[in-house]
Amino acid sequence: MTQTDTGSVCRWDQHGRRHVVRVRRTGTQRTLRCETCDWRTTARFLPGLKAEEHLLRAHQATVDPAGSPSASRPATPGSAVRAAAGPRRT
Repeated sequence: MTQTDTGSVCRWDQHGRRHVVRVRRTGTQRTLRCETCDWRTTARFLPGLKAEEHLLRAHQATVDPAGSPSASRPATPGSAVRAAAGPRRT
């Protein structure tokens, strides 16, 4: 018998509506399902990223209720490295 784990990614849109994508794991396969629009897909890797991308594109839901850093990703890949290094000293 295979083990089944579940999780979710939750975001709010600009109108204060809550959108949730449930992630169900069975073995190495993840099944993602949006509670708002019943969108479904599968993912083997990075299911949370796919869920965040769906919430952003389909529902414009970008506000993370937990306030985690993943909700405020830098616009460019190099900006994260610059921000972590701190201010430049001359």
